[in-house]
Amino acid sequence: MHTLENSQLKIAVNTIGAELSNITSIKNGTEYMWDANPNVWGSFAPNLFPIIGALKNDTYIFEGNAYNLPKHGMVRNNKAIVLHEQTANSLTFKLSHSDDTLKIYPFKFEFFITYTLTNNRIELLHTVKNVDDKPMYFSVGGHPAFKCPVFENEAYEDYTLVFEHAETSKTHLINTANGLISANTKPIFKNTKLLPLTHDMFNDDALIFKDLQSKKVTLNSKTHGDILTVSYHDFNYLGIWAKPTGDYVCIEPWLGIADNDATNQDFTNKEGILKLAAGDTFKASYTIEIHKL
Repeated sequence: MHTLENSQLKIAVNTIGAELSNITSIKNGTEYMWDANPNVWGSFAPNLFPIIGALKNDTYIFEGNAYNLPKHGMVRNNKAIVLHEQTANSLTFKLSHSDDTLKIYPFKFEFFITYTLTNNRIELLHTVKNVDDKPMYFSVGGHPAFKCPVFENEAYEDYTLVFEHAETSKTHLINTANGLISANTKPIFKNTKLLPLTHDMFNDDALIFKDLQSKKVTLNSKTHGDILTVSYHDFNYLGIWAKPTGDYVCIEPWLGIADNDATNQDFTNKEGILKLAAGDTFKASYTIEIHKL
């Protein structure tokens, strides 16, 4: 476990998966991250690469060959990740291609995630380097789970997600039998910024948005006001999720999305997939800003 601390916050990152596991107020010890209770959902904030969500039959096709990747890819729970660099206010972790990765992902890459702590703000910068001699295809995203409710004597229903702009949008429903995106949708927003949280809103899995105008969302308590804001200007998909029995909410910026039921599994035309030329570098970041210190 590696930590960063300033006068306002302390964060901890587990080397396994380079997973952010704590955001703690220096002033009063308030914890903002979910505790990864294994009886509910045993993760804090998985890093998603080189896919988001599930593949059809956990399989994709590239240049005529079939490859298998688990849901959300290879960074999550990965013990091969190393601490690459540490400064007074940042931690950078690295995963490089290996003989093992090439069996499931036929590209030579370097994946970095950098956590930078500045005042009450944490930036998570994803850097992907293509060190191969051919274009590589990938997605990248975050899955941070925030404690909800944050304070004692509050209920889950006391919390609302407040979006940057009034939205009119629908969620793209997941086929719960296989984890893929179905052709069905459900209206969620009708010219409103507000998404009140209830446990049963996740009975059918995550809310998945493809067309939001907002690039910021704030977790708000009706008794304590704004708790934290996630800003995701570099990301064009957003997931909102929790286990229906979990006292947390995941705010998930994505560049990519799970397979849909109709996919032909060709990795090069997978929805949301990014293409990076040989020798090039890609960067995308999102931030978590803590208001209630």
